Amino acid sequence: MMSLVDLLGRPLRSLRVSVTDRCNLRCRYCMPEAEYAWLPREDLLSFEEIRRLVGVFASLGVDKVRLTGGEPLLRHDLAGLVRLLARDARLGDLAMTTNGVLLAGQVEALRDAGLMRVTVSLDTLRADRFTALTRLTTHARVLEGIDAAARVFSTLKLDAVVMRGVNDDEIVPLVEFARERRAEVRFIEYMDVAGATGWSPALVVPRAEILARLEARYGPLDPIGATAWAPADRYRLPDGATVGVIASTTAPFCSTCDRARLTADGMWLTCLYATRGLDLRGPLRAGVAPAGLASLVEAAWRARSDRGAELRAAERERGIYLPAETLRRDVHLEMHTRGG
Repeated sequence: MMSLVDLLGRPLRSLRVSVTDRCNLRCRYCMPEAEYAWLPREDLLSFEEIRRLVGVFASLGVDKVRLTGGEPLLRHDLAGLVRLLARDARLGDLAMTTNGVLLAGQVEALRDAGLMRVTVSLDTLRADRFTALTRLTTHARVLEGIDAAARVFSTLKLDAVVMRGVNDDEIVPLVEFARERRAEVRFIEYMDVAGATGWSPALVVPRAEILARLEARYGPLDPIGATAWAPADRYRLPDGATVGVIASTTAPFCSTCDRARLTADGMWLTCLYATRGLDLRGPLRAGVAPAGLASLVEAAWRARSDRGAELRAAERERGIYLPAETLRRDVHLEMHTRGG
């Protein structure tokens, strides 16, 4: 179904569903502050409420759902939610992004429940560097989770946020690590989204430089034909292995963005840079029927003209997007709340 489009002709196809704003890591590019505010637990959507809202979106053409957080595996019995969502035949893709810390013990239950794909964040292969990046010492558990996922899922992706002087010397080692596990690594330019209170242009390693380093090691890269609406530019190495680059900072893909985000407490956001959203929890709990909820979503999407990343890229003096004091006043602005 492609009939529901926004003002720029972009369809509503993909929904990222945050199941919790909590996280068990404190990654430098996402949660660098010492303390955070959290969503009230009573406001979090139940699994049944998530199922009902996902059904509303599916009725409007969404066929891809990705579970996110915070860290989604902190939500008790996540496989139970996967099982509920997997029953909807309209969903052609049901995936999850995780930091991998809790993954090893849950991969089989998630697969059996109907999860199709997993993406694991892996910014470094070095335990000491991992601790410096996340303030935690769980690197070995992340690697264990990746190995478990590689055994269980046929499709595995590894996401690495590349930061100059922090982990940009690991571009090739991460490719080799992924290749050994039949996974595809996707290098992500460091983004200045809300929550990245330590961001600066000097820390960004642009796509062109990432590709140059890969070509210096492997030889010419063969661009893979673009998949409509996919965020990553993908390339094939001479030996057939593939890599991806998400260049949201230097080459935004707003014109082909078909993604929206649902926070754990039911706030619907139509752009990663949005400062306001549409509350769906209130109408849902007030008893508004699915058709009424669908009308709210449809009206908001048809009025959508978001191109936040492009506007940020056009700024001459580009600094931190939102200061920490602003984020403390509204937890919905945080990356760990809106699910990336």
